[in-house]
Amino acid sequence: MRVLGIAGSPRWGGNTDLLLEEVLKGAASKGAEVKTVVLNRLRIAPCQHCDACLETGCCKVRDDMQGVYDELEWADRIVLAAPIHFMGISAQMKVMIDRCQCLWARKYVLKVPPLGDDRPRKGLFVSVGGTKYRNVFTGARQVVKSLFTVLNIEYAGELLFEGIDEKGAITRHPDALKQAFEAGEMLVGE
Repeated sequence: MRVLGIAGSPRWGGNTDLLLEEVLKGAASKGAEVKTVVLNRLRIAPCQHCDACLETGCCKVRDDMQGVYDELEWADRIVLAAPIHFMGISAQMKVMIDRCQCLWARKYVLKVPPLGDDRPRKGLFVSVGGTKYRNVFTGARQVVKSLFTVLNIEYAGELLFEGIDEKGAITRHPDALKQAFEAGEMLVGE
């Protein structure tokens, strides 16, 4: 079992990173091989909507996203971890998701598996929001679910914590890190 964590926070070592780390520890405790991609360390250009991918299923923009495609294909389980920015996911995560347009083209235009094969994959969404607005995660959840649908990844769950803003504040939550560890265990045990 291979578990890929994609860290979409601009703040290294922040709340979503701490949660992602615990999810991956939980998965590893059940024997999974785990990897983390830190989007903020990569150079990923936005999608140019040039439609070249409609012919080839590959993005013509050559940058660090090429490695992310490889990691997505490698993984059996994918954990997307991104904080809420202006009621949506972080720019780092959104640009990565937008660059999956070529994978959309593979599935819907070229009629081939978007990640190279049809093995069952599952995904988890991890997020924190600094506010306590009633619908703080609604927009982000929809984007993540849409990506998972395109990539044939079953939405296996989410860990969402509102009112968490200051760096490290998640460590003061009564059981957030425990929930994250257990979510990692369950993700690979399913």
